[in-house]
Amino acid sequence: MSTPLAPARPPRISLAVRDSNTMLRRNLLHARRYPSLTLNLLLTPIMMLLLFVYVFGDVMSVGIGGGGADRSDYIAYIVPGILMLTIGGTVVGAAVSVATDMSEGIIARFRTMAIHRGSVIIGHVVGSVLQSIASAVLVGAVAVAIGFRSTDATALEWLAAAGLVTLVALALTWIAVGMGMASPNAEAASNNAMPLVLLPLISSAFVPVDAMPGWFQPIAEYQPFTPAIETLRGLLLGGEIGNNWWIAIVWCLGLTALGYRWSKALFNRDPK
Repeated sequence: MSTPLAPARPPRISLAVRDSNTMLRRNLLHARRYPSLTLNLLLTPIMMLLLFVYVFGDVMSVGIGGGGADRSDYIAYIVPGILMLTIGGTVVGAAVSVATDMSEGIIARFRTMAIHRGSVIIGHVVGSVLQSIASAVLVGAVAVAIGFRSTDATALEWLAAAGLVTLVALALTWIAVGMGMASPNAEAASNNAMPLVLLPLISSAFVPVDAMPGWFQPIAEYQPFTPAIETLRGLLLGGEIGNNWWIAIVWCLGLTALGYRWSKALFNRDPK
């Protein structure tokens, strides 16, 4: 009598894609059911955009364009920085979400299930990147509503700008996931991820590096956000990019690799 054949298991890649898609849907459902965190992180860059344009715009515009710029010029200058600030703020939600999963024990439950181990992290990463892009689009729409225009950018430059935003979101999300896994609870994760919000504030987002005090210029220049902002600014406004584009890409790839290895190591360590 012949022995019945065991059902064939799906290929490993198909299994990883299926489980990652399931975890992505789970994280997006959580974001939809608990929108307060996303709204709080999103309102901050919108309020800063309105604050710096309508309250400080006339004063801050003196620091750009050789002192001959007006408020409309400052809107064009500040929007790329606000978009990067939006991404930095949105990925804080990923750190909080990961820390919540780790502290509530659901990760331990996932480890006992027949699912692809990496799908849990991938679901968080992809979900956060999608939320970051959506947040950047929404903030960009507000910027257009108050007068931002990008008439000099070509279709190719717009595509490059979208790719840069996605790459920055991916890099910062991996770092945020590592911060979430290294934190004992959601509150600690939110605090640990604050540098992702603070670094854009001390970059070239609001004023050129040359307009800052000499002792502060290296702090603003040699950090990941400034080359990314300058590259995005050049793409959207038709300005000079120089070597900022490859510096931004190197920063993004380095942070992605660091965040990936950090997150993987923390996820695979033996639970206490």
